[in-house]
Amino acid sequence: MDSRKLKILTAIVDEYILTGEPVGSKAIMSHVNASSATIRNEMAELEKQGYLEQPHTSAGRVPTYNGFRLYVDSLMQKNQLTDDEKAKLDSMIPDTPMTDEELLNSASVALAELTKCATVVASQAPKFSMISKVEVIPTGKRMYVILMITSNGTIKNKVCRLEFDLTHEQLEFFDNFMQQNLQGVSVDELSDKMFEDLSAAMGSYMMTLAPLVSELLELSKEFNSQEVSVAGTNNLLTCSDFDQHEIIRFLDNKGEMMHFVNESFSGLQVLFSPESDGFVLSNSSLIAAPFSKDGRQIGTLGLLGPMRLDYAKFIPYLEYFSSRLTELLTEQKEGDSDEEKKES
Repeated sequence: MDSRKLKILTAIVDEYILTGEPVGSKAIMSHVNASSATIRNEMAELEKQGYLEQPHTSAGRVPTYNGFRLYVDSLMQKNQLTDDEKAKLDSMIPDTPMTDEELLNSASVALAELTKCATVVASQAPKFSMISKVEVIPTGKRMYVILMITSNGTIKNKVCRLEFDLTHEQLEFFDNFMQQNLQGVSVDELSDKMFEDLSAAMGSYMMTLAPLVSELLELSKEFNSQEVSVAGTNNLLTCSDFDQHEIIRFLDNKGEMMHFVNESFSGLQVLFSPESDGFVLSNSSLIAAPFSKDGRQIGTLGLLGPMRLDYAKFIPYLEYFSSRLTELLTEQKEGDSDEEKKES
């Protein structure tokens, strides 16, 4: 395409993002040095090329998915955050001590309020933490709750029903044995083989305590599974661009977003619903960026909204939030290490 068509397409996308209404030639004349008739002809050519479409015969044009893709990849002028804007964004994430999960939730809620979109967090943070405590608690006749706690404050529990009651000696042995063999072990090192070896190492206690070890293995797998959380769902429900029934299906099956947010592990990505049949919401887009801890990518922060998002404004917001999360998560890890040194 020549430069005039690109200018016209850019102006139409900018106007459509702002108003949500079909854009006519007169609305963009101030952006393009050409007559209204010339602009209409160029718009007709852009429509033939698949970058614009006309909802109604008498209406203006709106960008297609291809138009948005070209705009985001090549035409958009991304905003540069000022120092005041950065300070405002910093103030939205509390600097008080909190767990990784609390920090991610706080940032997700703040970003949703700022952009009026839904925010998606796919986090693998627990995978890179350490086991800090394993405990079994009697809760009734032949009923026990197994707790597994990690260094980042994540707690998993599982109810275990046995065919017999355990003695105080057996419970004490189990707690001590697990503390000696699991405390300080990285969650990503947990495996079927490790728990098989632990059972075998219990000696005479193996037969009675094997069911607890089996449940503990299942519990450990929850730490290695990626979880998706969504904030700002009300922003989706009040958005006229979406079908309400699709939003309800999305909220019921938000785990389906996992495949798409994982694509951002190679860097910031903008994904559009027409690019995949499995995309949760039609006429939507997802801007996603990875965040790290201690030099390792551990999750993704994403913005989910209509296709006519203000990409030039929101992409810098998301980049800054993901960068700040990386800094804060790493600072917390360093702070935890300093505390551990003092205690030792």
